[in-house]
Amino acid sequence: MIHPIILCGGSGTRLWPMSVKARPKPFLPLVGDTSLFEQACSRVADDARFADPVIVAGEAHEALITEQMCTASYRLIIEPAAKNTAPAIALAAAVLEPDAIMLVCPSDHYIADPAAFREAAAAAGALAAKDYLTAFGITADRPETGYGYIRRGEALEGGFAIAQFVEKPDFERAKSYLATGEYSWNGGIFAFRAGAYLDALAQYRPAMANAVRASVAGAKTDGAIIHPSAPEFAAIEGDSVDYAVMENTPNAAMVPADMGWSDIGSWAALQDALAQQEHGPESEKKGANVVKGRADLIDCNGVLAMSDGPRISAVGLEDVCIVVTGDEVLVTTRDGAQKVGKLPGAVNQ
Repeated sequence: MIHPIILCGGSGTRLWPMSVKARPKPFLPLVGDTSLFEQACSRVADDARFADPVIVAGEAHEALITEQMCTASYRLIIEPAAKNTAPAIALAAAVLEPDAIMLVCPSDHYIADPAAFREAAAAAGALAAKDYLTAFGITADRPETGYGYIRRGEALEGGFAIAQFVEKPDFERAKSYLATGEYSWNGGIFAFRAGAYLDALAQYRPAMANAVRASVAGAKTDGAIIHPSAPEFAAIEGDSVDYAVMENTPNAAMVPADMGWSDIGSWAALQDALAQQEHGPESEKKGANVVKGRADLIDCNGVLAMSDGPRISAVGLEDVCIVVTGDEVLVTTRDGAQKVGKLPGAVNQ
């Protein structure tokens, strides 16, 4: 049995102005009719291999989770403070049995092939049961500079040892990674035995592990909702699971996953995911336009036009994203989309 851990952190400011603090990216129907969070939960539903999910989120989003989960069965851990992924995962590990197999899933990613995701999850779970700390190695199909990479090592049954974690490269280095065939994207999806993760955290970040255990020991429970004690958790010096554990452990493994994955980390990434859904996997290379809402495009190439009201009219544009929502208008090149979260409107909410 695999226990899905759905992480609902982050402010989603890179998809401002549509994603805002009150309803950030995971809770928006960006690709399809349901939200990315709902899709993350549905990928592990109605399958006997998966237990009910454990969701880790801040108090501000409790109502959104309750609204979107409806009658589904789940447990919700209210994270007392945003301290990055390593302590958030540790909260979930601490409320599970030590031998429980955890599948850590961000709530704001898009996966075009859920069946491939579930098969990769089963393979990762099998490695996790052998005390490997296991990452999904997302098939890299282009020299992407916005993702970290994993270099595979020796073959294991059902996967590979991890030889190296690599930071986001420049374009030339990303091209060389792609050419070798040894590198995958690090998609932030992991499988651990709960006890093995907590043991590794205690070894490499002992203060964090102790604070999490104390916070969970002092937790208050209200039905399916768990409120860890805030003072102990607030004292944690936050860190990502990659830096805190994965890059330190000798037991890091990966399973290859070719499942049409995107982190929807910018308007350009959303445009590619929507184009692939509508036109097929090669569409982003052909400069397909993507329109949601009222928009008229003439002689445009590779334009994303999204509006929840006013009409967008554009002529002769190339590789531009235009987003209109409420009384906000965003215009950016695809290359500039990574900087949207630094705009005053996104920062000063």
